[in-house]
Amino acid sequence: MNLIGVVKRSFYILLSIALLSTSSMLPALADSGATMKVDIIDYEPFPAQIGEYVDVHVKIENVGYGRADAVSLKMEPEYPFSLDSAGNAVEFIGILSPDDAAIHEYRLYVDENAKVGTGTVDVYYQVHEGGSWYKSAFDLKVGSSTFDSKGTIELTEITCDPVVFMPGDRGTVSFTLTNTATENSISIDGEDYDTNARVQSAVLKGTDGIDVTSDSYIGSGVIGPGDSITLSYNVELQDDVRDGTYYLDLSMVGNSYTYNSNWRIPVKVDSAAVRVIPSKPMEFTNGEGTLEFDVANMHPNSISSVSVKLEAEGVDFSPEEYFVGSMDSDELFTIEIKGKTAIEEVAIPVTITVDYRNGINEHSTEVAVREIELVSEDEGGNENLAVIGAGAILLLGIPAVVFMKRRKQND
Repeated sequence: MNLIGVVKRSFYILLSIALLSTSSMLPALADSGATMKVDIIDYEPFPAQIGEYVDVHVKIENVGYGRADAVSLKMEPEYPFSLDSAGNAVEFIGILSPDDAAIHEYRLYVDENAKVGTGTVDVYYQVHEGGSWYKSAFDLKVGSSTFDSKGTIELTEITCDPVVFMPGDRGTVSFTLTNTATENSISIDGEDYDTNARVQSAVLKGTDGIDVTSDSYIGSGVIGPGDSITLSYNVELQDDVRDGTYYLDLSMVGNSYTYNSNWRIPVKVDSAAVRVIPSKPMEFTNGEGTLEFDVANMHPNSISSVSVKLEAEGVDFSPEEYFVGSMDSDELFTIEIKGKTAIEEVAIPVTITVDYRNGINEHSTEVAVREIELVSEDEGGNENLAVIGAGAILLLGIPAVVFMKRRKQND
């Protein structure tokens, strides 16, 4: 029994050691609650050019609930990519708290014998020194940015929806790129070239107060002579952007990097909106009356779904909300709203609110607070005046008769 007991005891000791060893081999990721997310957010140029360097931006983010104290990144590219230096493969990031992120740039070379297509790069990360490496694989496009085509791209049209933005608005900015060639081919120094054109990429960048929320355009198709392509980008304006004209930067890569073009895209901002102005005195007689207003669109472009609403305590308005509809710029519309109240005060404050849409954006503005004057008038006043008038005539007529009689007797 003693021998058996010794064996059992030894077995439990070995099992405990094994369990402790196993738990110490668990990654700190599970213990700390830190969870890493790795992405390649962009690379330039796009596509990666054969025989040239490409800059790859890797983002690592802690999306967990715990802190990671010693985060590292490692890049291991596959053919046709190679690191500019083997010593740049590992990058120590350090501490990443929850919701924190870091971006590191790797510089890769694309083999000069590479073919157009895709290549793979492996990105590894670890959360503590000496810990396990976790792998993510990403594909990068490989291509050529040079074409023998001689077509020329020009910016021929710019449109915004809405035409003029208001602070806080969302909308789109669109532009048309046209191949201005008129013939299918052209001869240069005895050699014939086609006049097709390409828009390999088009990047629209925002400015202070205006953000571009759409991804950049990437394309490889052919635009024939006289043909065009229209690109649209979503934009968002901040609530505190001031009135004026802002310029977004549009950068385009055409047939090759020697065909690059840069344009400034204007975006107008104007906070002027709808005004509601009383066109006659605002008053109720004996608790009721009709109010008349001029509704004017002061914004530089047309707006839609315009409606006017009056609110006053103790007053019933008809209609409760007057729907005007669409209004062109500087258009004036006259409306009438009836009201009734049992209040017997001298004046009642009324709030005038107007709702409208500028493009897809809904706006609601309190345009004014005015007062309705209450006028009291005796409903039988006219009849009383008539009676009083008749009585006055009778009273005035009696002395006249007496005077005539006296005059006749004297004669």
